[in-house]
Amino acid sequence: MSRLTITLPDELHRALKEAAASRRRTIGELVAESLERYGIKSAESGRELVARARSHSRLEEKEALGIAISETRLSRSP
Repeated sequence: MSRLTITLPDELHRALKEAAASRRRTIGELVAESLERYGIKSAESGRELVARARSHSRLEEKEALGIAISETRLSRSP
């Protein structure tokens, strides 16, 4: 597992610590969960998602990948 150092405003750090404690989770778990909800996933998990979707459809690999990329970009746009 990798480690990461980030700089947060004091108020946000306090809020994050409180949220982690109240949920009985670590700060790292909350950050990882938030990143996943934001749509940040590894390329491998993206390929697995496309493979699962293709197994339930009649799409060719190129078409399924194009849709996945398009939807990912839409979900990440502000």
